[in-house]
Parts: sequence; C-alpha cells; structure tokens
Amino acid sequence: MQIQKIQALYFSPTRTTQTVVKHIANTIAAALSHIPTEFVDFTSPETRKTSPRIDSSTLAIVGLPVYAGRLPNLLLRYLESWKSEGAIAVPIVVYGNRSYGNALKELHDLLQRVGFHPIAAAAFVGQHSFSPLLASGRPDSKDLQIATSWTEEIVQRILHSDGKNFSSLVLPGEGGPDYGGYYKPLGSNGQAVNFLKSKPITSTACTRCMHCVALCPMGAIDGSDPALIPGVCIKCNACIKYCPSGAKQMIDEAYLSHVHFLIKNYASHQAAIELF
Repeated sequence: MQIQKIQALYFSPTRTTQTVVKHIANTIAAALSHIPTEFVDFTSPETRKTSPRIDSSTLAIVGLPVYAGRLPNLLLRYLESWKSEGAIAVPIVVYGNRSYGNALKELHDLLQRVGFHPIAAAAFVGQHSFSPLLASGRPDSKDLQIATSWTEEIVQRILHSDGKNFSSLVLPGEGGPDYGGYYKPLGSNGQAVNFLKSKPITSTACTRCMHCVALCPMGAIDGSDPALIPGVCIKCNACIKYCPSGAKQMIDEAYLSHVHFLIKNYASHQAAIELF
C-alpha cells in the first residue's frame, strides 16, 4: 500500500501522549523514505472547532491519554465528527501506571466507525498527571526504544497491505456500547470517592501571566481572572504542572485521598507497554 503522508493527531495536556505519538510518527516517516508528516495537536478548544478529513493515502497515528480507564468523555463528540476515506490508522493510548482499561478498544472502535482501518494499536505508559511518583519520567528512553522496534512491524504491515483487506485487531477489554463504564476512584481507605467537581485553587503567588488560561484543554479558566474556573475541569493538571510561579494546586480532600491510594498501590509498580 502506498502511503503519501503521515498525520499524527493527539490530545496531550501534559505532553506525554505527544511524546509517544511524535516519536512513532517520525520513526515511521524515516522508514518510509521520509514522507511528509503533519502534526495535529487538538489539545486546545480552538483546534477542535474543525474536524480532520483524512484520505485513503494517509497514515493516521492517533493518540489520547486514558482517564478512568476510558477515553476522555468530553472529547467523544469531537472524535465522532472525524471522517476518513479509508485511511489506515494506529490508535495509541497512554496511561498513568494503573490500567488503560477499555480505552484502547474504545479508540480502535471509534476510528473504525468514522472510516479508518486500524492496522496496529498500543497502550504506552506515561507519568501520571496526578503525581510524579506514578510512572515517573515515562515515557523514558526504554519506552521509546520499544516504540522504535514496534514501528518496524507497522511498516511491514503497511508494505504488505493491499489497501483493501485488513486483518482485525484483537484487543483486550469490554466493548460498546458503554465499554464497561468508568473506573470508580478509591480513597486511601479503599472506599469510593467522588471529586468530579473539584478544581485547582490559585494562591497569592499568581502573577496573572495567563499561561494557565492558554493551556487549559477545556477552556475552563476565566480569561480575565485565572483564579476563577467557571468551566468543566477534567483534572489533567496541566495548569498545575506548567504554572511558572507554582500558584495552582488541588486541595480537595477526596482528590488527595485518591492520589494517596494511587501512590500507595502503584508507585512501585512498573506498568508494561502493550502492543497489538
């Protein structure tokens, strides 16, 4: 099958998914005689105002982080608006050391519904947005080396594909319509906690640089007062991680209890990359 272009499309508030997707796209592009590669970062609300249309001569590498064992639910309507004319795709999810749940299967199925042909799929590990103690520093050099080796298999699948008949990928996890629901977070005592409505607070260290306003993938932070968050917060923690003055933090007790649970149970765990 003749691929004329690669499109690497990703949602990556804390840039871990971006790292994986870009590495894979660049490695495949080099293996295919350095064909043109386009990077489509749809993390900001502005970039999601239009939907990509991807033709059959394009290889689409699509990456998203895992939230509660699923794709971020507020992105599903946007993802369902994509259209493809039979392009082959590589769905990738990145999870923070606990589990990728049914997210990879969900992304695979969604891409099929809008006209793609998934030819390979993977779940990579990235540092958890809730704590640097969870999968610290990942994806690291070893992870990216695994990605490099995997691209050799992807290239062979592309070269031996006739563009018409595609083998079905067998992925773990529950299927639609609800993909097993969402993971119920647990607190430090092992009991369920709910922090859906929790949002970062802003300290007096804030310099009103508005960097967090630009970073927020939901456009949730007030454009005139960064201490106000009238929109929906998805707890990606990009505003906390990248605030130059360290002015934002989460103080919700239920949230912090869940972080404690994750650190207690998964900080020493080395989650594995899974390739299909």
